[in-house]
Amino acid sequence: MPDARDFGSIILAQSRPANTSAANLYSPAANRRAIVSKIIICNTTGSAAVASVFADVDGTTKDQTTALIYAKSVAANDRLELLFEDGLELDEDGTIGIQSGTNDALTFTLLGRELDA
Repeated sequence: MPDARDFGSIILAQSRPANTSAANLYSPAANRRAIVSKIIICNTTGSAAVASVFADVDGTTKDQTTALIYAKSVAANDRLELLFEDGLELDEDGTIGIQSGTNDALTFTLLGRELDA
C-alpha cells in the first residue's frame, strides 16, 4: 500500500485546544481514507505542557485505550513530532483525537494525504 510520502504530505488539520478536554482533530471525509504521515505538537508557551494523541477506528473513544501518546510532556517553546514512517491509515470512520493538559498551550498539526476509499 502506498504511504503519504508517495503523494507529498499536506496539512489536513490543525488545532489549538482552548481547554483540556479531548477533542477530534481529524477524520477523513465520506468515501475517503487518509494516510497520516506526521503529527507535530508545538508548545507555544513558556512552561512545559502535556499532550495526548489518540487514534480510534470508529471515532468515539479518546482515552488510554486508543492513545498513541498519553500525557507526554512537551518542553516550553519546543515541539514533539510523531512520525509514521509507513503511514497511519484511517478510513472514513477513523478519527485522530487530541488533548492538551493546559488551555491554549499546544498547537497540533496533522500532515498526510486524503485518497479515494
